[in-house]
Amino acid sequence: MHDIFTYHIEVHAELDEQTFNAASPLQVSVEWTNSTATRFTVYADQSGLIGLLRHLHRQGFVILAVLRE
Repeated sequence: MHDIFTYHIEVHAELDEQTFNAASPLQVSVEWTNSTATRFTVYADQSGLIGLLRHLHRQGFVILAVLRE
């Protein structure tokens, strides 16, 4: 459960990497963004991923996909 994996998360929103990382529990790297969705990468263990998903939910983001590499 403490293994670090690469996760690709897609949300239904345009996300600014610098602004998001200033308040996020984990640092993300934006892969691509357009006017309706953003896909970003994060390196985390399972508990870190859950914390990030909760943070996204509290911020009002709609999660479209979570993929583990």
